[in-house]
Amino acid sequence: MFTKILIANRGEIAVRIIRTCRRMGIATVQVYSEADADSLAVEMADEAVLIGPAPASESYLVADKIIAAARQTGAEAIHPGFGFLSENAAFARRLRDEGIAFIGPNPEAIEAMGDKITSKKFAAEAGVSTVPGHMGLIETPEEAVRIARAIGYPVMIKASAGGGGKGIRVAHGDDDMAEGFSAVTAEALNAFGDDRVFLEKFIVDPRHVEIQVLGDKHGNIVHLFERECSIQRRNQKVIEEAPSPLLDEEARAAMGAQAVALARAVGYDSAGTVEFVAGQDKSFYFLEMNTRIQVEHPVTELITGVDLIEQMIRSAAGQALAFRQEDLKIDGWAIESRLYAEDPYRGFLPSIGRMVRYRQPEPGRQDDGTIVRNDSGVREGDEISMFYDPMIAKLCVWGPTREAAVDGMSRALEATHLEGLGHNLPFLAAVMDQERFRSGALSTSYIKDEFPDGFQGTEPTPFQIDLMTAAGVMMHAFERARSPRAARLDWTVLVAGQTRHVSLDLGGEGLTVTLDDGRVLRLTDAHWRPGDPQFKGVLDGTPFTAEVKRKADGFEIRHRAARQRVRVFTPDIAELHSRLPEKQGADTAKLIVSPMPGLVVSLEVQAGDEVKAGQTVAVIEAMKMQNIIRAERDGVVKATGPKAGDSVAADEVLVEFA
Repeated sequence: MFTKILIANRGEIAVRIIRTCRRMGIATVQVYSEADADSLAVEMADEAVLIGPAPASESYLVADKIIAAARQTGAEAIHPGFGFLSENAAFARRLRDEGIAFIGPNPEAIEAMGDKITSKKFAAEAGVSTVPGHMGLIETPEEAVRIARAIGYPVMIKASAGGGGKGIRVAHGDDDMAEGFSAVTAEALNAFGDDRVFLEKFIVDPRHVEIQVLGDKHGNIVHLFERECSIQRRNQKVIEEAPSPLLDEEARAAMGAQAVALARAVGYDSAGTVEFVAGQDKSFYFLEMNTRIQVEHPVTELITGVDLIEQMIRSAAGQALAFRQEDLKIDGWAIESRLYAEDPYRGFLPSIGRMVRYRQPEPGRQDDGTIVRNDSGVREGDEISMFYDPMIAKLCVWGPTREAAVDGMSRALEATHLEGLGHNLPFLAAVMDQERFRSGALSTSYIKDEFPDGFQGTEPTPFQIDLMTAAGVMMHAFERARSPRAARLDWTVLVAGQTRHVSLDLGGEGLTVTLDDGRVLRLTDAHWRPGDPQFKGVLDGTPFTAEVKRKADGFEIRHRAARQRVRVFTPDIAELHSRLPEKQGADTAKLIVSPMPGLVVSLEVQAGDEVKAGQTVAVIEAMKMQNIIRAERDGVVKATGPKAGDSVAADEVLVEFA
């Protein structure tokens, strides 16, 4: 077994690998860029080596620097995590030639399966069902349009060396294809150093189901069942679960057997994932094979009890698998929610900044029997930069049933708190509460179907309005405890468009709130003090955690995806407040602003240009993604702001119309 392993990655996957290495008694070396000098992974590793500036192209993607760090520290093996060099066959081959173990599959398997064009040809020759498409190289947008017409729209444009949702567009017509081809080639070159793309038919209302495979260097290969990854936005997975609510035992066995056969055909000898697009009728087609550990691997570990990172290390060290296919069983259900630094209220655009506050749920077995696991690579006070992927953490919950896992995830999301940048916690909570998600009726168009006009939160339920009322008056009472009028127990609460006259009883072990309709609310086991960002309590027997913020005239309270301003007044002040005119927002109709912080790739207009609605005015790059900014109306450009190569902040003016 290895005595020292170098980790050629960053963030949560680096922390994840370090934890397994610690348990196995293996020393770790963490390489890092200047942007990651104070990272959690650097703090946890036994040794750390600086390998360059923040851009990945100057640090994590430079094989020479990674190998030099291994030589310098005496590391016997390198774990690449996911992304970066994890599916680079040349890197794996070079390590083999230099006598350093690559903790991943052999270079030949990477070459056979890592390239999407080659892998589809290989799969077709092996008799694996594949999606119709064009596997040859495409040189120009015009050629792409011609091929797409032959396949039939809608068509997916995909980077051959892509992964992680990068380098993918769906084209519904010739204009989409021409524009999307250029965007995908640019993204692919920037993210992977390879601008080749291919086309395939886009399956309508599909589901994304993948099989986890695991092999060793002795010819043993097993699968560890499936994961459903259909909840996606911009082709990036957001919520995953294992097993899939779609598959029955027959479909699971067929898909697993096909994945193992494909892995066996290429001599696969590590952890990998065979991805399928599945129809609602349980039909499935091979998409690609990811020749690395997947982001969503924790849900497989939770239902099988197998540490996949450990198995990768043991395989790379030449050890045989200690179990056979018949030894593996599915135990319960697991769900993973990816916590991203992105603003769901602004189209899930990336958000950067410092995490002023970051509270995570308590890990391990909970009172209700579920298990919480949070794979995170950051701490409170850390900064999320524009240079890397926006994922903050992977919050995972195991339960004996799917219903228990969903309920457990809802509670874990409530217990998570983050301040300082935009994040998708409210969105994740909204999905957990949706009846469609709870029923398992998923598809890759789920987010577009359920939130066609974008995400704006959810309307509070009657229970949530009661929760906000009780929490609001209790916080108000706490703040006024030293006031001469502290004994006042009749108040008017303004919440969710309602005016509620309430009377309080602070006796006993909690708060009793009597509403003007005669209903009585009982709030017990409350935990909050002024300045605390979370209010925890039990309302009428139901435990909850709500996010709270002090505002000038009350509180802002968010419970899951419902957010409301809660004001607590005396009856006469409430009457006066109702007469106040609403504040009008600033007129921004003549401005085009950057929806996110990032780098200006290009500015397509200049002063004096006539612009039509829908016309591209700028391209902004953030977190390895290029975002096209379009005009929302016709107009004449009066002035432009930043130029190509400049950094911009969120809401910074790009173009002003006359």
